[in-house]
Amino acid sequence: MKQIIAMIQAHRLEKVENALHQLPHLPGFTLFHAHGHPRGKGPQHGFIATEWNPDAHDCVVLMMFCTDEQMQVLIDTIRLAAHTGNAGDGLIAVSNVDSLVRIRTGERDDAAV
Repeated sequence: MKQIIAMIQAHRLEKVENALHQLPHLPGFTLFHAHGHPRGKGPQHGFIATEWNPDAHDCVVLMMFCTDEQMQVLIDTIRLAAHTGNAGDGLIAVSNVDSLVRIRTGERDDAAV
């Protein structure tokens, strides 16, 4: 099992949600509104004081759990829908999950997704 965390631009959320809802099996996801601080534009991505714009860094964090088999389709779907080609498009991180338990039913691991 995998955990996918994607940080995307807030204005791309609707497109990402619509793309995910088109999939034949969507394991569900949770959204967090966040305020990010991107890499700096100075040497070796150092921060330059003149580049700070507090209105430019709103983002959305999308978190989901999926089976190993679903992972690549979900990554590709999120990436294509979130892509603008501009700096700050976001990141997708994938982690292994040792165990998952659905609280309501007690289902475990892949059955809980």
